[in-house]
Amino acid sequence: QVQLVESGGGLVQPGGSLRLSCAASGTSSSTYTMAWYRQASGKQREFVARITDGGSSNFADPVKGRFTISRDTAKNTVYLQMTDLKPEDTAVYYCNMWNVFRSYWGQGTQVTVSS
Repeated sequence: QVQLVESGGGLVQPGGSLRLSCAASGTSSSTYTMAWYRQASGKQREFVARITDGGSSNFADPVKGRFTISRDTAKNTVYLQMTDLKPEDTAVYYCNMWNVFRSYWGQGTQVTVSS
């Protein structure tokens, strides 16, 4: 059974940083694109960042220049480094792993940016 488990969320002040992790189990993540999405209260889930199996990455405009995404294939883990956090970054962050055949989601981790 494939599982994605996110961690690293929490409460941080504006301007602060957090690093989210997403560990995959049950299959190798090496042939999948790994991505992060987020969903703020009362809003639709939105794309944040993705990294392909080849290492190419792209980001949503609101987080460009502040967030980076990386993956450790040996650890079956993808990371989202978030810096200069803003209150509007507050959301539940979800990990997604997909290829042309299937897609998997994690359970989410809460990130709250507040003073």
